[in-house]
Amino acid sequence: MPKPFTKLSAIAAPIMRTNIDTDVIIRIERLVGNGIRGTLGKWAFGSLRYLPDGSENPEFILNREPYREAEILVTGPNFGCGSSREGAVWALQERGIRAVIGSGFGDIFFANCFQNGILPIIVDKEIVDGLAAEVELTQGAGRIGIDLEAQTITSPIGKTYRFEIDPRRRDGLLEGLDEVAQTLRRDDEIRTFQAADAAQRPWIHFTGKQV
Repeated sequence: MPKPFTKLSAIAAPIMRTNIDTDVIIRIERLVGNGIRGTLGKWAFGSLRYLPDGSENPEFILNREPYREAEILVTGPNFGCGSSREGAVWALQERGIRAVIGSGFGDIFFANCFQNGILPIIVDKEIVDGLAAEVELTQGAGRIGIDLEAQTITSPIGKTYRFEIDPRRRDGLLEGLDEVAQTLRRDDEIRTFQAADAAQRPWIHFTGKQV
């Protein structure tokens, strides 16, 4: 089950390149063979984090202090576009990322985040750019605060911004439930509806068995 998300105050790393796709987040070869959950965090952004000889790229932000400890990403437009691989979200989660703030995301990546306990927040590009600028001004020392219950972001210098989120997805994150678990919690309601519907429209529920 995803870890419940309520409030977070954390180091944020701005990765502002446009159209970072899921292949940049996790290369497909890392998801085959030995690429199993629990082993993917070290390969998140592998093509950016590592040089051809396998050593760390000192220019990449997540290889520098204090950004190594980042739990929030501030991202450029259309982050997580490209292939639908859920492994991209797994890799971020295992890397310690709990929230991603951007002006837009790939649709499937966006949905996969909620299923795995990561909060993707969509706000205007001007807000994203302002957050990134504040973080860079403090060299990463200024933390970003996120309050999911209040649906607010607090910038490093104390500015507050509200964000919108689907109520069902919000509740799932607050309680640490994916869509399957949320559905199972309503099992009694579902069974009651099915019984009533079967009585009212028995032909819909015909199984093909002779009675």
